[in-house]
Amino acid sequence: MTQLTAGDTAPAFTLADADGNRVSLAEYTGRNVVVYFYPKAATPGCTTEACDFRDNLSSLDAAGYAVIGISPDSVEEIRAFADAEALTFPLLADSDAAVAKAWGVWGEKTVGDRTFDGVIRSTFVLDGDGVVQRAEYGVDADGHVARLRAELGV
Repeated sequence: MTQLTAGDTAPAFTLADADGNRVSLAEYTGRNVVVYFYPKAATPGCTTEACDFRDNLSSLDAAGYAVIGISPDSVEEIRAFADAEALTFPLLADSDAAVAKAWGVWGEKTVGDRTFDGVIRSTFVLDGDGVVQRAEYGVDADGHVARLRAELGV
């Protein structure tokens, strides 16, 4: 798995959102973007992280940052998750994990006594040209958004 680092150009993507609309990274040209990958909608850690982004969205937006969440869930699963948690930023369905693999966030992980391939919780900050400013792999969901905001000065 090749991981992205600061200075890399983020791999392009076009994925379906919770309403089935196609969303492309290119639509965010000219805007700073936080792209975060989460393993599974409606699980405890993913819910904590998504709700933290939701609760801090206005301050991130005011500082010029859009937020996009991506998971290997289906459109139906992310729709239910977005509705249940009143999430107002785009969640995108990467059902075949092609984008996760291109961004270096798909790999072996261990949960309890199980080892399997899946999304490694990761966050990226991109500038308006789609260049990675910050890449963080293996993120801990608890307190992550607060740490990110502190690092960004938001």
